[in-house]
Amino acid sequence: MAISAFPETILNSYEIHEWRHASAILASDFPDELSDILEVLSRFRLCKNFLTTPGGRKSKVSEWIDSSLYKKGWREKEFDTAFVVDGNPIESPTHAVDCYKNRVALEIEWNNKDPFFDRDLNNFRLLFELRVISVGIIVTRCDSLQVIFDKLGRGSSFGASTTHLSKLLPKIEGGGGGGCPVLVFGIKDTLYDENC
Repeated sequence: MAISAFPETILNSYEIHEWRHASAILASDFPDELSDILEVLSRFRLCKNFLTTPGGRKSKVSEWIDSSLYKKGWREKEFDTAFVVDGNPIESPTHAVDCYKNRVALEIEWNNKDPFFDRDLNNFRLLFELRVISVGIIVTRCDSLQVIFDKLGRGSSFGASTTHLSKLLPKIEGGGGGGCPVLVFGIKDTLYDENC
């Protein structure tokens, strides 16, 4: 399945990019997981209160997407990884993946500092090389949302040094994910709903 075959609601609501045929791998080898993701993302709305309510440990955006996927059997997953050299194990801890199911890893980067993209991509690369995941997915925001943040007086909270699409794409194109197939969904301003 090419990205162009995704439902119209997804194509109108997200800017989508892929590397190493991620969408085809998902469609042929992980159709249930792809269906879960597309169903959750098709229901997502960027509610005004998600932007105006001060965040805690996790943003309202991340919380909504995570909890919706958890209801479909996804879970946060930390991997216990190590290398063995001459019989001696060397621990190589990875960062916990926000949402994981059946070899598909999904991270939500809504408003973190942009080095979090490096962490996610490096994690995808390592887990792919260890044959633990087959595809990595990142959901983040499009740059065009800055106009909405500024209008709500929240522009400084969602600044240029935080996670958004134009910070992510060069990192992936530069090989940040190694050989791991990666699919990216950028949340567009068309998803903004000031009535919720």
